[in-house]
Amino acid sequence: MVSTPRLEGAGGPPAAESRVAVLYQAELAPAVDGIQKPMKPGGYSDSGADIACCLLRAGVPVVLPVRKPDPVVALDWVFPDTMVGIRDALTRGAEVLWANTVLFEGHPLDGREAGVRIVGQHPAAVQRFDDKCFTNSLFARHGLPVPRGLLLQAESEPQSFTVEDLSAEMLRARGLELPLVVKPVRGRGSEGVAKHDTVAQLKEHAAELLSATAEIGGHSYLRYGWRLIVEEYLPGLELTVTVMPPGVYAIDGEERVLERHWHLPPVRRFNHQHGVAPYSGVVAVIQNSEALGKEACSVPEVGRTVEHCETAAALVDAVAPVRIDCGQVLMARCDSSTSA
Repeated sequence: MVSTPRLEGAGGPPAAESRVAVLYQAELAPAVDGIQKPMKPGGYSDSGADIACCLLRAGVPVVLPVRKPDPVVALDWVFPDTMVGIRDALTRGAEVLWANTVLFEGHPLDGREAGVRIVGQHPAAVQRFDDKCFTNSLFARHGLPVPRGLLLQAESEPQSFTVEDLSAEMLRARGLELPLVVKPVRGRGSEGVAKHDTVAQLKEHAAELLSATAEIGGHSYLRYGWRLIVEEYLPGLELTVTVMPPGVYAIDGEERVLERHWHLPPVRRFNHQHGVAPYSGVVAVIQNSEALGKEACSVPEVGRTVEHCETAAALVDAVAPVRIDCGQVLMARCDSSTSA
């Protein structure tokens, strides 16, 4: 027998289980240290709508902003992450807020109300660890493998360099050999990330990123901020590992208490463009990703990688699922997708 999930829209009946409302990013997040994190068009409302639909199919009561949501209208399924949007969701009966949005210190969810639970990371922690330089340094201090790199800025400061400083000799003196990757310090996915085989290409791209602007709401801002990372290119297999926080879980029909961070099956990324996985806003993740087979998961290199990811999630005190991209996972013993 198949049961139909209950839809909890405005004025809907009370549910026996906690009712969930999914939030999306409605406004540009504030700049942090002069660096503006780019905003995805739609503010993740599309994936938020997917989450709401999946919750409904799983039998979880979901609060919606409209009585009869249109399956092809993302905003019929999610609430804006503003004070007004959050208040609307709570007024309609939400008891859990699923933060499918960009969080930061001072976000409206920072002032959560008593009795309201949140699915998402701590806003202040997100702001802190969104800085790739800071987070890489933290991981390195705890013995986790991170790529070698340097900080590139619009203006020269101690421990950083400008585009004009870049040369093959300068890079080599710091343990960096071409090809190299340039990326924003506070980015979103692989947007703005590129691999370069020559110093000239690297300098041109870095200058473009540092000068790129965008406008939202009539205001212009630096699209990728004033700091970039130049780091070694990692060849080999690329994995994406989702790490879950400690908690009580229902797995295969059995309730289990997991007291430490744990990983879901690793996912292999392929079909890279010029050595970099394309931004999901351009190429859907389902077109260049697949779960590793059982045989591949048993390879020691993969085992060490997922252990590193669990340690990394614990170091940042992840309290919700966190995705970690890993490069240079060398697997000589078997193909990554040979066994399901």
